[in-house]
Amino acid sequence: MLSFIGAKDSNDLFKDIPEDVRFKRDLKILGGVSEIEVMKHLSNLAGKNLSLDRTISFLGAGMYNHYVPAAVEEIVGRSEFYTSYTPYQAEASQGVLQALYEYQTMICDLTGMEVANASMYDGSSALAEACIMARNITGKKSIIVPDVLHPEYREVLRTYARMCGFNLSMVKCEGGSLSSTDFKDNITDDTAAVIVQNPNFFGIIEDYKKIKDATAGKNILTIACIIEATSLGLLRPPQEAEIVVGEGQSFGNHISFGGPHFGFMATKYEHVRKMPGRLVGATFDSDGRRGFVLTLQAREQHIRREKAASNICTSEALNAISAAVYLSLLGPKGLRKVAENSHRNACYLAKKLAAIKGFHRVHESAFYNEFAMKTPHDLGKKLVGKGIVGGLDLGTYYPDLKYNQLFCTTEVHSKEDLDYLVEIAKEAAK
Repeated sequence: MLSFIGAKDSNDLFKDIPEDVRFKRDLKILGGVSEIEVMKHLSNLAGKNLSLDRTISFLGAGMYNHYVPAAVEEIVGRSEFYTSYTPYQAEASQGVLQALYEYQTMICDLTGMEVANASMYDGSSALAEACIMARNITGKKSIIVPDVLHPEYREVLRTYARMCGFNLSMVKCEGGSLSSTDFKDNITDDTAAVIVQNPNFFGIIEDYKKIKDATAGKNILTIACIIEATSLGLLRPPQEAEIVVGEGQSFGNHISFGGPHFGFMATKYEHVRKMPGRLVGATFDSDGRRGFVLTLQAREQHIRREKAASNICTSEALNAISAAVYLSLLGPKGLRKVAENSHRNACYLAKKLAAIKGFHRVHESAFYNEFAMKTPHDLGKKLVGKGIVGGLDLGTYYPDLKYNQLFCTTEVHSKEDLDYLVEIAKEAAK
């Protein structure tokens, strides 16, 4: 090969690199090993991870362990989905385009909005894009952000705000949820939108109507942020909002140690031309046959940069198609059952834990499938020692809530799992 390209040896490949900056000694790399040895080594490394297959997890806070039917992976693993590229050429991409069109329709059905795009990168960046969208719609720049919004989402917003022409008005919420009295003093003539996460970071169910009433007649948009997407199977759609965004991981996507997942975005039809990303539309060809095409691609890759609604270029389309397959398999009744079981398990666990001395609910408000609980300071270590991943230590993000855990349940938890956690909690309380 070197002879074919006219090189004497491998050093000729690097002759453009000055001699004085080259690495002069051998790399500390072990010699070659057999495939069997490589597989054993990689298996040992992988075994150091604490996977959900080997433990019972009550950790939520943005990633949720819902059951993914085997048919989801079987369908999205087909080559027309799994290896397809962006469907610019409609005549060769009808399968992917139709799947994304159905995905958009389902997101609209669940959120109560009139139009959805063909997915976003993830929930946090979708929320940041919604803030840019609110700025472009209203011509104003201030976004009201409650401290019951997921802390990592707040960090993403801070990153975007520095360069994307909007600023954040942070609100401290009393009682663990957002009320109109919490942010009324933050409303100014430059307020573009209020963000409402529902259920919020503490799992508490928010009231969109009260928030909307507080901003009536002031040209202030409501941005609904839904991070636990299965809640849409039980809670009323956020129809009071102008923009709805969220994290779609709960719909047919494994946690996978943090990704990849996808974000979703939906809005009222009047704002469709301010929506970032791309949309799939239905049309008819010259012979009257129904087909699907990409339309309204308002990103700088397709139109003049100064006219673009956004420069986001990643939509995680395969993960969105996974969601479409998941929702199609479950249907409305199936999704509602997932939501009801997740909620029922959380209610059972909260009641059992609150009955133990030294435990009590941090907030008394209604919740979906997560709740904050005051616990003994060493509970987390004792749970791990018993093969359980407990809740999130809220002191990680809220110093005044140290030794309070945010527990989460889903439909995968059995009564035996819940009782096992309660049993260990009783031992810790002693």
